Amino acid sequence: MPTIKAPGLDRGLIVLAAVLLAGAVASLLDTTIVSVALESIARDFGASENSFQWVSTAYLLTLALVTPLVGWSVDRFGAKPMWMFSITLFLLGSVLCGTAWSITSLVVFRVVKGIGGGMILPLCQAILAQAAGPQRFGRVMSLIALPAQLAPIVGPVLGGFIIDGLGWRWIFFVNVPICIVALVLAWRILPAPGGRHAAPVDPGGLLLLPPGLGLLVYGFSRFHDTEGFTNPVTMLVLSAGIALLGGFAVHALRTVNPLLDLRLFSSRAFSASSVLIFLHGVAVYGPLFLLPLFYARTRGYDAGTIGWLLAPQGLGTLLAIAFAGVLADRYGSRPLVLWGTAVTALGTVVFTQLFAAPDDILLSVSLFVRGLGLGFVGVAITAGAYRDISAVAIAGATGMISVVQRLGASFGTAVIAVILAVQLPNASTLPGSGHIASAYGNTFWWMLTFTLISFIPAAVLPRPRSKRPSGTAQPADTDPTPERGPLA
Repeated sequence: MPTIKAPGLDRGLIVLAAVLLAGAVASLLDTTIVSVALESIARDFGASENSFQWVSTAYLLTLALVTPLVGWSVDRFGAKPMWMFSITLFLLGSVLCGTAWSITSLVVFRVVKGIGGGMILPLCQAILAQAAGPQRFGRVMSLIALPAQLAPIVGPVLGGFIIDGLGWRWIFFVNVPICIVALVLAWRILPAPGGRHAAPVDPGGLLLLPPGLGLLVYGFSRFHDTEGFTNPVTMLVLSAGIALLGGFAVHALRTVNPLLDLRLFSSRAFSASSVLIFLHGVAVYGPLFLLPLFYARTRGYDAGTIGWLLAPQGLGTLLAIAFAGVLADRYGSRPLVLWGTAVTALGTVVFTQLFAAPDDILLSVSLFVRGLGLGFVGVAITAGAYRDISAVAIAGATGMISVVQRLGASFGTAVIAVILAVQLPNASTLPGSGHIASAYGNTFWWMLTFTLISFIPAAVLPRPRSKRPSGTAQPADTDPTPERGPLA
């Protein structure tokens, strides 16, 4: 296996990653921590299921709408001003959500929060990609990937703890000190914006891409059961979203400065990594929907216990992230993704046999193994996506990656919900019956299939570049871009 002699991480880069991590952690946890509070929120406001679900849906829609704007905003205003703006808006939205007086006001404030939160992670990735350069990005991403990979697991556990002790409003107020610290650190540490170019606005892209993504995410959110396939509103929403995205694809390929540059997909590494990022979102968020329902309906566990039963996957992910960045920089993304996908599949197999009632210890060990695989894959594919991306295209590439991540998460949850509904023809079956356990097991066969599909784009990833002997010519596929400083 070829290895690459990569430069070390200097103190300035580590400090920069730590400053950005302070801001990213709150935003990433917010995507999952609210899920455990919905029942308490609905009870306090007397809201119906259709109305309180908008607390989550409105946030996801806003994330989809603002993500494509990140690349343009960085080019136009600079990374530091946009980072300060996004953290400030997320802080304001958190305070407003914690003081909401009705379900309607909470949904509106979640939109405000989503505008800031939707920019934080793409900005974080763009700044680090520019500062680290391709040879060190794997290790830097292993630092920032920690909250990204752990959020789906830690969020529900932390949310349950806060709600039981302080009430649901504190899942929003807890962001206040984190955001204040992030703002102070960013003001002192992040480099001042340098020379910026007046990035032209893409009016056609603005009219096509954000609404298209919003409609697609909203359509996915309506798939609670098999009726979604025949619901005319859902089908209309999805059709309109697909049509707008198709129109944007045609527009982007004919425009000099599109909102998102689809020409990035001409890079083999970026195209394969994008498919893997989508499938990774399915692999993470599909089981996040399935497992709490399985433990509650077949084993009768309460929310607090379920949170701890999910913890082994987070521990496995944490352990993998500790080594994944170094391995990705040394050996490249391809072998790490192949190995991580195999480990993820191994950890998923036991859950296809739920009809046999495996004990909790075996399930916890399997979740730990699954977490190992997901952690290795998550860091490796993000690092691999930037392999052939030039410095000037990093901001746009980061926006594209974030869009693909969020579509994968939404699609994974929606599809798994429908598959489970197909497996449960008798909704009145008593919890704990073999029929329900078998239905969950059959649904996990689909999760295993999605995992195995990942081998196809993983095999297409370019092989790692070997270190060149001194004095030899640079290979054609080697990125000649010199070491880069922080993004202006």
